[in-house]
Amino acid sequence: MNQIDPSPSLNTPPLLRKGVAYVPLLGHALQLGLRPFALLNEGRRQFGDVFSLKLANQMAAMFSGPRANEAYFRAPDDQLSQREVYQFTVPVFGRGVAYDVQPELMSEQLSFLLPALREARLRRYVQFFHEELDRYFAAWGNEGTADIYTTTNELTVFMAGRCLLGKYFRDHMTTEFAALYQTLEESLNVLSFLAPNAPLPQMRKRDQARAEVAKLFARVTRQRREQGVVEEDFVQSLLEARYKDGRALSDEEITGLVLAALFGGQHTSAALSAWGVIEALRNPYVLPPLLREQERVLGERDNVAMEDIKAMPTLERLALEAERTHPPFFLLARKVLRDYSYGKYTVPAGWIAMVSPWLTHQLPEIWKDPDRFDPDRFAPPREEHRKFNYSMITFGGGRHRCIGLAFGFLQVRVILNYILRNFELALVDGNVRPNMTNMVVGPKHPCLVRYRRRRTRVLSLGSEASPTADFGVAGESMEAVLGAQAGTSGKCPVAHAAKDETPMSAATAIPSNSLGT
Repeated sequence: MNQIDPSPSLNTPPLLRKGVAYVPLLGHALQLGLRPFALLNEGRRQFGDVFSLKLANQMAAMFSGPRANEAYFRAPDDQLSQREVYQFTVPVFGRGVAYDVQPELMSEQLSFLLPALREARLRRYVQFFHEELDRYFAAWGNEGTADIYTTTNELTVFMAGRCLLGKYFRDHMTTEFAALYQTLEESLNVLSFLAPNAPLPQMRKRDQARAEVAKLFARVTRQRREQGVVEEDFVQSLLEARYKDGRALSDEEITGLVLAALFGGQHTSAALSAWGVIEALRNPYVLPPLLREQERVLGERDNVAMEDIKAMPTLERLALEAERTHPPFFLLARKVLRDYSYGKYTVPAGWIAMVSPWLTHQLPEIWKDPDRFDPDRFAPPREEHRKFNYSMITFGGGRHRCIGLAFGFLQVRVILNYILRNFELALVDGNVRPNMTNMVVGPKHPCLVRYRRRRTRVLSLGSEASPTADFGVAGESMEAVLGAQAGTSGKCPVAHAAKDETPMSAATAIPSNSLGT
């Protein structure tokens, strides 16, 4: 039962009321859905590290800042628990895996993925990434218009299919899987959070798609076992894994863990890649040093190895600043199972405890001019991210930090490097806003870019050169083209239509589908 009125003997975090919209019965739920940035900023301004919110019939404690974040992430699982919050994922991931098991068993299951995340495998994945990038962008032609977030979403599904399930799956089953994956993805919404097993058409469609995905994955594992096929991917690691008692994983467990890995990382990589491109285009000081770095490291080479990506600190700083300014998860949440104390306050059992990566990533006591997109804040001697522990919390912290972080961050840098290296780009509309209606906060559709394939990738840029200065379309300047299209992006030729968007509810803001956070 949720504790709305805890014992008066407990000194609970102060409830935010002044200066915000507080509606009877709903409490802060409406403002959290419509104006979340203003709500959390006001709570931090009034009360500092911790304050409380009322989200309809659920009380929540909001932690922010390095010290509070550290306390939150270091709390034991039997006190602040992820499992209860993420039960809505069980019908998608399946029984007996991830959030359907006790934390100790979940940790053991996630450890089975570690061999697939070792550096030797990551080096191999870079090659897979580039094969998928070449394959995808061959269809773009020399110039055109595309939705960059749709592009990065599709790319990351293809990349994940290759690295998680192998070449046979990518070549023969990805198209069929993509439609099923979309059905599963669309099922992780407010309704499933509130009633994951409701007898509704959407839930039946989800369950049918999950059963078909299990059949597809079973074909992969059956082929491996019958033909003795060995590949360098996640499925191989799971086929070779053994529990402490010596038992191998069942096909159903392999399916669940692959889906958990996919859902835990695909959207975050897609969102960060899209934001990286967007910010590189709307901040003209970002691209010239990045392109000079590409010229220095790669010259005219087409083959890009992991060592090349590691030798590009400017690229890394672009990805980090995209993560800081646009964390894919606005909120991370845990259920309070036992009263939890922080400072002079006690958060009662039954409440939800939350942290906001976005709020911490905007604190001026950590970040200089936090509203400015400034990748150099991560460069020596500034290195603002090193001033405090738990100042970057996009992917959690402590023992629950996302185990796929190295894989995902490598994927983002490879995508950014490829797109910015091979195409001249310009935004159709620079006023791209975050879509707060989804659990993963990506840019709102449409976020259109005009592109033209580069004739040469050795640019010899001067310090003041603009990478798109001579980018014209049909004899017109790019500025004229974009100026004519600004505000009328619906008339531009795009590869994919934007999805309908609906207002966010309080429940949307509570969970974040980030495996391991």
